[in-house]
Amino acid sequence: MTATGAYREATGTTTRGYWWWERRRGVALDVGLALLSALECALEGVEFAGDTGLPVPVGVVFGLLAGAVLVVRRRWPIAVVLVSIATTPAEMGFLMGLVGLYTLAASDVPRRITAVLMGMSFMGTFIVTYVRLRQSVSQQTDFGRDDWYVPLISLFMSLGLTAPPVLFGLYIGARRRLMESLRERADSLERELSLLADRAEERAEWARTEERHRIAREMHDVVAHRVSLMVVHAAALQAVAPKDPAKAVRNAALVGDMGRQALTELREMLGVLRSGEPVAARSAKPPLASVGRAAAAAAAAATEDGPRLREVETLVGESRAAGMTVELSVDGEARPYAPEVEQTAYRVVQEALTNVHKHAAGAKAWVRLAHRGSEVAMQVENGPSDAATADAGLPSGGNGLVGMRERVLGLGGVFVSGPTDAGGFRVSAVLPDRGAA
Repeated sequence: MTATGAYREATGTTTRGYWWWERRRGVALDVGLALLSALECALEGVEFAGDTGLPVPVGVVFGLLAGAVLVVRRRWPIAVVLVSIATTPAEMGFLMGLVGLYTLAASDVPRRITAVLMGMSFMGTFIVTYVRLRQSVSQQTDFGRDDWYVPLISLFMSLGLTAPPVLFGLYIGARRRLMESLRERADSLERELSLLADRAEERAEWARTEERHRIAREMHDVVAHRVSLMVVHAAALQAVAPKDPAKAVRNAALVGDMGRQALTELREMLGVLRSGEPVAARSAKPPLASVGRAAAAAAAAATEDGPRLREVETLVGESRAAGMTVELSVDGEARPYAPEVEQTAYRVVQEALTNVHKHAAGAKAWVRLAHRGSEVAMQVENGPSDAATADAGLPSGGNGLVGMRERVLGLGGVFVSGPTDAGGFRVSAVLPDRGAA
């Protein structure tokens, strides 16, 4: 499991546990409030039974049933408020009325319904308070009967029992919706970050793969050609040593030169790779930015220090020195190209000549370069080889043509290879001119 997957699983488990605990706590709170409300209504039911002439057990049972409705306040807040309004004339259910109005205002019930039920609760409380105060005032002969006292006190008491729970519920509901909105945004951001992390891992893996392919191509191009020439010279040295010691000495010198050149090119390339990947050398899986910078630095340094088209003549001369008959022709006026274009053109010719050494030893080869207005073209063709000398004993991994094709197509060029009608093989490539170095 990746770190991203483990984080998702841990986060999901934590979130589920949090909501499970919240639901348990909410249920416990509702049950506790319902028990308190039922106890309150039961005690008030005793007085209600005495005022109405009902048996006391009937009043107690009525109070218990009415107060217990508070347990469903979250699911049916409208029903709880209606029950509290219905029990207002019996002067019971004050806790139920307060909690019911608060829950109704904090819920997602439409505001017009909340306003209507609040008005009904206010009017019921006002009427009951007004009647009770009027009766109490009328029984006190020494109390001044000002017309404003009873309505004003009834108004204040009604507002005090309805407005605070509604306002507090509206505040809590708005805060809850804000928290839910923020939580949804956080979840959305978490999902986006997880997707970005997955994409970053994919891009990092792609960058590492591309860098491995690039290194493989460079290693193949540097080693294959030099070693192929060394094998050819060694075979010639073995053949002429008994007959012509002087020529054998020359061939031995050529083998030594080829080996030194191969070692020099390998050291240069390994030095570029080492200096271009400081982070990768310390970590098996460097971050994406480090991989990209390392790959870009290594590629740029290798390209700047790489071979140029003007060195193709030297390359052809090395093949001639190894015994191959090679003709070089250049059409158009030579001019500088971008470093990556010149290096790719050189590598195509180099790999094609290496393949001739491997698979068509003794065959004649033609190397053609054409400098055109907006492109440079190259073609390496060899004729049919002598069956007796065709096999030079060199191993082949089948990566040469693949590497050439990747190089050319990566620069937007065209690459074609295949056998000719005369029994030979031809490699052709066209690279667009991307500007002078």
